[in-house]
Amino acid sequence: MQNFTEEIKNEISSKPALGRDNARAFLSAFIRTSGSIISRGGYFGFELVTENERTAEFFLSILEETFGLNLTVSGAKFDLLSGKDKLAFECADEKTDKLLKELKIVGEDDDGKYLIFGIDEEIISEESGKLGFIKGSFLGGGSCTLPEEGIFSRTGYHFEIVFSNKLTASDFCDLLCDFEILAKLVVRKDKAVVYVKSKAVISDLLDVMGCDRALDKLNKLIEFKDRQNNANRVNNCSVSNIDKTVTASVNQVKAIEIISQTIGLQSLDKNLFEVAECRLADKNASMQELAERLNISKSCLNHRMRKLSELANSLVD
Repeated sequence: MQNFTEEIKNEISSKPALGRDNARAFLSAFIRTSGSIISRGGYFGFELVTENERTAEFFLSILEETFGLNLTVSGAKFDLLSGKDKLAFECADEKTDKLLKELKIVGEDDDGKYLIFGIDEEIISEESGKLGFIKGSFLGGGSCTLPEEGIFSRTGYHFEIVFSNKLTASDFCDLLCDFEILAKLVVRKDKAVVYVKSKAVISDLLDVMGCDRALDKLNKLIEFKDRQNNANRVNNCSVSNIDKTVTASVNQVKAIEIISQTIGLQSLDKNLFEVAECRLADKNASMQELAERLNISKSCLNHRMRKLSELANSLVD
């Protein structure tokens, strides 16, 4: 059974990268989140690692169809945490070196070649590039978890993307701001993690990435959890009200018994005597029920009960 992260990645990779600018942004982000730069024979190249087959096929098709590159499988290993095989692809030749410059991952000046850690504005100058970079980042280093359907869920709403360095992650936060999405950044060991925990913001992210099926699933879960939480609050409120009613009844009966054992109920005026007699006759009745039996308002009954309590307190002082 697919987890929610796989559902999002499969939905993203089910749609083609439209145009070279979009494909370039996809690739640039994917290499920065799931890849590493290698050097061979004087050329820069890269190695990509993924456990999602559809994601692997998606990027292999981009590399072949848009940039004319063919990657080779450099290895595969079983990942104990996910229970899946991780496939590694690599490519390091003159074409790859040129591509990394086009992706603004490698730069070159009079002193030679160097790595570019930030997100170059040229890659995300158009909206298609911005969207491609967000989607490519999630495909390479993203994950999203949802709370379990039970009342006492051990998990909450959590969306994150892991980057290899803080500069790229910081620029990515700025990129999300262009879509009015505010994310947090934390350094975890040697990685930089951009994350959000708000269900509303996660919903916005899925909408931006065009993941309609995942968004629909999220919204249905939010509605279910809201109904569940409301029902739980109503139940807690009912229990609380019952506790208050029982406590009030016990205190009222105690006050009436004090009066009975000291000055006697017959010493009370007619109205207070009727209230005391009615409460002793049914110690479990609610105030509303007593008010209806006495044919008086609930506020009037509360007033008379307070007078009985005050009298009882004065008798024991």
